[in-house]
Amino acid sequence: MPTRILIAEDEPNIVEALRFLLRRAGYEVEHADDGERALARLLASPPDLLILDVMLPSRNGFEILKMVRAEPAIAALPVVMLTAKGQSHDRRVAAEIGANVFLTKPFSNAQVVDEVRRLAAP
Repeated sequence: MPTRILIAEDEPNIVEALRFLLRRAGYEVEHADDGERALARLLASPPDLLILDVMLPSRNGFEILKMVRAEPAIAALPVVMLTAKGQSHDRRVAAEIGANVFLTKPFSNAQVVDEVRRLAAP
């Protein structure tokens, strides 16, 4: 059974690029375009890995990550955070909350796939 990845991202071009890359690498990909939908999917059917944008409608990525880390059933979920803001403050907050990886847009396709492989490895 392939590794399931949830992409929580509201920019359609980024979603399509990530979906293409990750499916080509053999992953099953799902998508939520805002924080509320992402949280609902995470709780209803937890994926194996979450790619989470910082700036999402309804709930931002930091709020979602805090909720993930506080929920015992999904607290250990690997999370790759994406942001257009590469500020050190955002990186520090993401690390403090528990992001496994923090990538700045534009990101390298190879880097995304490499990080997902590393985090999804059994």
